Amino acid sequence: MRYFFLAYILAAVLIVGFAGFRGSRFTHTPIEIFDDMDHQAKVKPQLTNYFFADGSGGRKPVVGTIPMGLSLATKPAADGGVDLAGYSHGSDYYNSGIIGDFYGDGFPEQVVVNEAFLRMGRERYDIYCSRCHAESGNGAGVLANYGVPNIANFHTPPFHDPKDPAYRPNGSFFETITKGKGLMGSYGANLSVQERWAVIAWVRALQLSRSAPLSDPAVSAAWHKVKPASAAATK
Repeated sequence: MRYFFLAYILAAVLIVGFAGFRGSRFTHTPIEIFDDMDHQAKVKPQLTNYFFADGSGGRKPVVGTIPMGLSLATKPAADGGVDLAGYSHGSDYYNSGIIGDFYGDGFPEQVVVNEAFLRMGRERYDIYCSRCHAESGNGAGVLANYGVPNIANFHTPPFHDPKDPAYRPNGSFFETITKGKGLMGSYGANLSVQERWAVIAWVRALQLSRSAPLSDPAVSAAWHKVKPASAAATK
């Protein structure tokens, strides 16, 4: 036991000798066990770097690079496309899903819900959302078969019934798509602002399809008229 305490004290002295007391200052170079963060093999901007022929470390973006947050229209509106141009940074309802201190409901004035808009929403939903939430929105997608828990079912009251205490308005959907929530990652870098609203419009259309036949003209009419944005009572 005596040798144990001697070894313990010796180890403590060595640690203090190498690391120093907490808060103490020293002028010599610290011991770096893992120096990767201090000495990274990277190209530093605005510094000379002879790895490149022109000796410049700062490189120009490749041809066709689009600034983060800017999306461009892929098809003219006259051909059934939706204008996606514009930056996606802002605190207004269109860019955040929030009105004042609450999530907003309905669609912002920048959004025109028409056939082309819904078609785009369905395309983006099928690409980015259906693997988890299923094409019908019931949460029984492919990943549910592999044990991924708590996948949202958009046909349950919290997602479509405004009278439900846990109701999720459009603004809440928008924020979740943008920032992610729980096991769901962020899709703000994958979907432009217009595309996010289009996905929400398609989810609302899926919800309507559960309570009315596709042949019902009211279903089509409802999605050709924009519901004015308003502040919901949840945040």
